[in-house]
Amino acid sequence: MVVEYIRYTVADAARQAQLIEAYVEASKSLDAAPECLAYELTVCEEDATSLVLRIEWASTEAHLQGFRKGAHFAAFFKAIGGFVKEITEMRHYARTAVVRQK
Repeated sequence: MVVEYIRYTVADAARQAQLIEAYVEASKSLDAAPECLAYELTVCEEDATSLVLRIEWASTEAHLQGFRKGAHFAAFFKAIGGFVKEITEMRHYARTAVVRQK
């Protein structure tokens, strides 16, 4: 399992609401994709212009070769493609041994 973080900076509150609505739509594609294990979109409490999408993928390869080249990516990108310029980071992270499981 790998975690992808996509960080957005969206200064305008109306635009931020549009981003959240776009991810409501895009989440349908994530739900349908077997490569996607979990996701969440969060807004920073200290800086409301900062949002982070956290996606758990089966692997980086599953994300890049499976999801991005698969049947669900087109609808996903159609929903959120208008926000690409507001991405400040989009990277995959491997977990370390420091984790708390509930």
